Amino acid sequence: MSISYSLALATPHPVGQVADALRDVGVAAGLLDPVVTGHRLLGEDAVTTGGTWLRVVEDKPKPWNPVLDVLGATPTARVAYRLAKTDIGRQQGEVVRLTAGLLARVPGDAVLHHDFETIWLVRRGGELLLNDRDDLWPPDRLALLGRPYRRETTVFPEE
Repeated sequence: MSISYSLALATPHPVGQVADALRDVGVAAGLLDPVVTGHRLLGEDAVTTGGTWLRVVEDKPKPWNPVLDVLGATPTARVAYRLAKTDIGRQQGEVVRLTAGLLARVPGDAVLHHDFETIWLVRRGGELLLNDRDDLWPPDRLALLGRPYRRETTVFPEE
């Protein structure tokens, strides 16, 4: 079973622009080969230097999707991250680096979560809220954010 993360974005930007921005962030950070294109992130998969698989898709959540309740908005784009079975900590750092870079380039609300179980971060109205668990946000990951944040654990609503 793979470890996966999902970044749901409620943004005015089209999904292709989100993919281009993610590609630019990944290349600038040295996490993606420069031959990877935004178009490739939409139709195929790409793998980071640390082994994290990623893809950008148009998000069309069902009415019962708990992300709707967390964001208070309908996501329009989603970044899917799937970790390889080695060096999980490094790959989680890649997820944070790519997500932070993307949030700096793409406006709107967002939620990064692990399989609808643990919410890592939420951005609503420009405010960034991070889960208050220190095991998710050790100092090296916090340093990747480069913007103000507040620590507060947000959870998915129970059914």
